[in-house]
Amino acid sequence: MSPTGVKGIGSILPNDNKELIRQAAEGSSQAFELLITPYTGRLFNTLMHILRCRESAEDVMQNALLQAYLKLDTYRGHSAFYTWLYRIAVNMALSYRRATKPAVSMDQQQEMTGQEVIDHNEAVGEALEREERAAVLHAAIGALSEQYRSIIILREIEGCNYDTIAEILSISSGTVRSRLHRARLQLKEKLLPLLNEHPSLS
Repeated sequence: MSPTGVKGIGSILPNDNKELIRQAAEGSSQAFELLITPYTGRLFNTLMHILRCRESAEDVMQNALLQAYLKLDTYRGHSAFYTWLYRIAVNMALSYRRATKPAVSMDQQQEMTGQEVIDHNEAVGEALEREERAAVLHAAIGALSEQYRSIIILREIEGCNYDTIAEILSISSGTVRSRLHRARLQLKEKLLPLLNEHPSLS
């Protein structure tokens, strides 16, 4: 078998990560592609929320996946593979933000909020109000301090449990709970002035 080939790949179940990890660690780029495919969409979404810039998220995504591929032999299976992958990507995104602190354009803000397609059977006013609510919420999240932003994104947007967040951010579950509580308070403080600017959303 060639270094990039996958022996019996058709017989591997999608959730059989152990075999895919073994083959990818031996040099199979095809196995690695199959391994990461179930997670790339959610992971990119998380990076968009952290970085608030599509180009930056794409750069960090590529670098994180490359690093994961090169370091795959260090994965010991003590946590779920996606947790290990998220830890690499989130830490890289946070480091990128500290180094660059990029400005956010209006177009990038719209991309990040993911405007919904208006249903022709739905009142245009309701659709616009929903988009405006999303924009206000994401603006408030973007105004949070770094440690609170990552906690809110992983818990409230990605739906990760406390233990998974703890593994991704390399902190204890207790720290996750306390930071999440403070993050929610800070988010409420950030939302109030924004809602005052948009009284129709209050």
